[in-house]
Amino acid sequence: MVEEYKALIVDWDGTLVDSQPLNLRSLAAALAGHGVTLRKEWYRARLGTSGEELLAELGVPVESVPAILTACGDLIVREVAALPTFPTVVGWVKRARAAGLPRAVASGGGGQVVRTGLQATGLAPLFEAVVTREAVPRGKPAPDLFLAAARQLGVAPERCLAIEDADEGLAAAAAAGMDAVDVRAWVTSRFT
Repeated sequence: MVEEYKALIVDWDGTLVDSQPLNLRSLAAALAGHGVTLRKEWYRARLGTSGEELLAELGVPVESVPAILTACGDLIVREVAALPTFPTVVGWVKRARAAGLPRAVASGGGGQVVRTGLQATGLAPLFEAVVTREAVPRGKPAPDLFLAAARQLGVAPERCLAIEDADEGLAAAAAAGMDAVDVRAWVTSRFT
């Protein structure tokens, strides 16, 4: 599948790792300290949305956003080593590496969380570039993350294949001019 492209760009949360249960627990705990209750159904309907956008939608005051995101990230980092990977997607990444294709992660998650997670799960050596929310002005569904990843890899966006698990990510890939694979047909998350 990946050999017809010149690069592979992969999402982190829900695509490489089954992280959504941990993300929900961590965000709910960080919000509880600010008097905000996070419902699982509400969160599930917004998978792929940036933390800033989620907090804005919840009506969190702008001045509280950095502290909440930091607290959430700290909670995730404590448990990130236990995240299960999705073998099918990891296999695609390994096939791309074997074919000599450059590979990047493009995630709306925080850089500390994603980079720590890549190291903890042993996936870091599979990628030449990691682009996270801090590197771009807009998160998914804007194309910024995918375009930045393609630039870092030195490959035209239309020659990249994106791997995603969320509607927002698929929209971002399309807006970047990339073909995309929706992994929800190939992975089974514990987040039901």
